[in-house]
Parts: sequence; structure tokens; C-alpha cells
Amino acid sequence: MLAFALLVIVAGCDRSPSDSLDALARDYVLTSLTIGEKEEGYIDAYYGPPELQAAAKADAAKLSLEALSAKVAALRKRAAALATGNDLDTRRARFLEAQLTAAETRLRMMRGEKLSFVDEAEGLFGVRPEIRPLASYDPIVAGIEELVPGTGALPDRVENFSNRFVIPSDKLKTVFDAAIAECRRRTLRHIALPAHERFDLAFVTGKSWGGYNYYQGNAHSRIEINTDLPSRIDRALDLGCHEGYPGHHVLNALLEQKLTRGRNWIEFSMYPLYSPQSLLAEGSANYGIELAFPGDEKLAFETRALYPLAGIATADAAAYAKLQNALKALSGARFTIARDYLEGRIDDPTAVALLQRYQLLSRERAEKSLSFIKQYRSYVINYGLGHDMVRASVERAGTAPAVRWARMTQLLSEPTLPSDLTR
Repeated sequence: MLAFALLVIVAGCDRSPSDSLDALARDYVLTSLTIGEKEEGYIDAYYGPPELQAAAKADAAKLSLEALSAKVAALRKRAAALATGNDLDTRRARFLEAQLTAAETRLRMMRGEKLSFVDEAEGLFGVRPEIRPLASYDPIVAGIEELVPGTGALPDRVENFSNRFVIPSDKLKTVFDAAIAECRRRTLRHIALPAHERFDLAFVTGKSWGGYNYYQGNAHSRIEINTDLPSRIDRALDLGCHEGYPGHHVLNALLEQKLTRGRNWIEFSMYPLYSPQSLLAEGSANYGIELAFPGDEKLAFETRALYPLAGIATADAAAYAKLQNALKALSGARFTIARDYLEGRIDDPTAVALLQRYQLLSRERAEKSLSFIKQYRSYVINYGLGHDMVRASVERAGTAPAVRWARMTQLLSEPTLPSDLTR
């Protein structure tokens, strides 16, 4: 790390045109780390020079939010001035400009400004989500009715059926270890990772999310799985791919290998959570599940390997997989509910009731979903919309698996913005 830090400092002192982006990047990192001292959780990961972290702590004690906003605006203008051309350096400058736009937006929110849901999402994540009326999801709900016959409210029927596929707590680690190992095996057939890459797995409680990847640097992640609610069998591969391979762990390891160390681009040693990076991160992590397990391969591996490890009967496994796939069509309803809640149109009980109706969740799971919305706000768009955008970009490359994996690797290894996914 010392050698890397010295390289960055020297680059920052060189005023030649080819190094001006390095100087901007270093200022961006320092300023972002300073914002992170003002808001817990703003910086999701940082493994760059420790002296910048120390400088950020000192700056945070001296700079107001207003002063930081002015500093970020000036940096964004510098980035815009450098974003001319069509080469990789131009993409780097555009990436920095987009990240700084997100920082400006977050500082506006930290200073108390109220933004509409779509303005907030666009400012932070670089996309303007389409918000559909909840009534447009009624036909989807009606179709799911046919998949879960019986009496009683549909959310209760879905919950009762799904609870037949809960992994016993004493078998969680065994099942997740097997799932992550298979996600890793399939990913390594297509993506070359550093030989020393690794992760630590932990089961935790008291979180609003289901899983989290805390990237440590040096191709090392800490993956946490929240067990507040019972974990069902489908979540093992979902979280194994999403948090691990080819999801967050692979994304961060490739960025570190190719950009942070390969090009000495210091900005990629840091990941601000509320930024366009998150749309790519969550979208690629979600799409990575079907890339690694296309078609019926997920169900086949689950019934062959995971169901026996969990001690769950496979008789209704296909029906459960069909239900889970059908529920994905309701993901956009969460955006609508989040918008109406965050903009004050509905209260907590109404939001919970709507999440039950349009996400087909139990009350307990709906309350957990609402707690995520309260904490992360418009971040919810990154999962569904991000998935759709990454999938479209990857699948435009061709139908052959090797071609799709190559495109996925490219997206994860370059300064990719949401706008790049539509080109």
C-alpha cells in the first residue's frame, strides 16, 4: 500500500496535462472521504492511502456542509472540462463528473433539501426511474393467484408455501458454503481473478438488508448474511452470486486489479454508496445470478445439491421456483410504494399494507422492507432497474455464453456509468 500511496502523491504534484486527471481524482477522493466523515455509511469501501483518510478527518472538523458543497461543485466543473474526446481518459473524466454530481445531490439532502423521488434517484444514481401506478401490477398479482391456490389472503398463502423451503438454522453455513462455492466455480470459468482473492462469511442480525459485501481491498471481502428472518433455499445461490461471484466481490476485485492498481486510478479505491456506481454494482450482481445459472440450471443445482444439504423435500421445488420467478415482475411496485412513502403520501401502516399486497410479503417481511426504504430511500431502484439495464447491455452483445461473460467482464473492469449501458 505504501508504494501505491507514493505513486499517487507524486502524480498529484505533476501538473502536466496527462496527470491532471490524477490530481482531480485525488481531490475527489479526499473530498468524498470528508463527506463520509459527516455521514455514516456514505463511504461503502475504501482501501486507498491512509494519509488521505487522516486528512479527511481533519478537514471534516473544519469544513461545513456548505463549504463542502462549494468544493464539490468546483471539482465537478474541473471534471467536465476534462471530459472531451472518446478515449479511456475521457470516460474516466465522465465517471468523476457523474460521481461528483451524486455527491452534490447527497450534500443537498444532508443540508435539508427535499427532492422528489425521481429527482433524488437521478441525482444520486444517474437514472430517472419510470414510476408506474400500482394498479398496473394487479394483473401480475392475479396471475400469481393461480400459482398458489387455496383459501385466505394471497400474501399469507405465498408466505405459508414459501416457508416450506426454509433452511434450518443449523444447516445455513453448510448450504451457503456449497452455494457460494458453485457460484465461484462457474464464475472462474469465464473471469480471471487474482490468485489470492478470498472472502469471509458471517451471519448477522439487526439489519434492514438481507446480505452485504464489505470490500476490504487486496481482493478480500467480508460477506454478511442477515438472519433476522428465516432464509429460504433460493436465497443461497441468489446471495452467493449477488454478494460474491460474479457480483460485488468480483466487481470490486476487478476494479482494484485493473484500475486502482493496474492504472493507479486512486478513485476506484473508494466506493461512495450514493453514486452511479451503485446502479452498476446492484444491477450486475442481480443479473449475475442468471448469467451464472441460465435457464433451469439454478433449479437443477438446487435440487441436486442444496435441497439435500438442507434436508428439504424436492417434490414442489419446481413450483416454488416458478413462483419466485413470477414475483420478480412485481419489483417495480416497490419503487411506487417507496416514492409515495418518501414523499409523504402514505404512512407506515399503509406502506406495509401495500408492500404486502404488491410484493406478496408477510407483515414481518413487509416491515423489514419498509425499514430498508427508510434507511436507503431511492437506492431501491438499483436492484430492479439496474438489473434490467445490465441485462440489456450484456445480452445485446450476443447469445453465446462466452460473449455475454466477456461483456460482463468489460462492464465490471472499466469506468462504467449507467449511460454506458444504453449505448
